[in-house]
Amino acid sequence: MKAICPGSFDPVTFGHLDVIERSAAMFDEVVVAVGRNMAKNGLFTPTERVEMITECTQDIPGVTATTFSGLLVDFSREQGIGVIAKGLRFGADFDYELQMAQMNGHLTGVETIFLPTSPQWSFVSSSLVREVATLSGDISALVPDAVADRVRAKLAERSG
Repeated sequence: MKAICPGSFDPVTFGHLDVIERSAAMFDEVVVAVGRNMAKNGLFTPTERVEMITECTQDIPGVTATTFSGLLVDFSREQGIGVIAKGLRFGADFDYELQMAQMNGHLTGVETIFLPTSPQWSFVSSSLVREVATLSGDISALVPDAVADRVRAKLAERSG
């Protein structure tokens, strides 16, 4: 059975990787899907995000990364994927994600499973990682080394 882990992953964090790895333990294949139109002011392009995810998940069997546009449920149906796997950090995530899961189920019947974030990653989000990095803070405990290097390089490139 195949599952999809959708998100913006700008950048991919240890929290994301935890959910991806746990999903891979439950499903034969896991497609990590980066939305093309998400976060218009993102730090990385969708293609760069897929590259980072691919690099960070190369040792997890059955995991691939790609981009998608349009409705996630349409992409899932086209790919023969019947389960959406989502990580939840706190209650507000649940409120939003439950509504999305119910809409996705209504549209195509796709099921959504929720994985509670491991406690050590519950405070980590891509937006906080970007903010800390932008203010010259240390993100090395929040993202893989290769991702931290890319974040620093991208911020240096943008600052001139």
